[in-house]
Amino acid sequence: MIEWLGILLAALLAALGLLHLYWAAGGRKAKAASIPTVNGQWAFNPTRGATVLVAGVLFTEMFIVLGRLGWWGGALPPEIFQWGTWSIVAVFGLRAVGEFRLVGFFKRVNDTPFAWWDTRFYSPLCLAIALIAFLLTRNGHNQ
Repeated sequence: MIEWLGILLAALLAALGLLHLYWAAGGRKAKAASIPTVNGQWAFNPTRGATVLVAGVLFTEMFIVLGRLGWWGGALPPEIFQWGTWSIVAVFGLRAVGEFRLVGFFKRVNDTPFAWWDTRFYSPLCLAIALIAFLLTRNGHNQ
């Protein structure tokens, strides 16, 4: 079971990485609903470089998950995959909680397209990623 959850998580992280590369290359689909707004303006304007960096982090997290599942054998010390998996738990858990204003389960701004998607999809997805990664810290093969 944990193997399948890990594979699902790795595939999800890869898909999110590809989505960020699409945006970095100039793609616009779903971009407007993926950035919080204040008074109709984006709260921040991510640069191409920042978007590529996020994609790189997501791909790195995918490799960490696969390493935790034992797919890389002894290529790296198991502690790297263990700590890397804990970092996924922390990053996505904190993203799900949010910063109490525009992002996360406890945001105060709830009347924007981003807020609608964040409540119904983005934050629950981040929580699911954090929970699956937590299960991997307890039951991964690379111990």
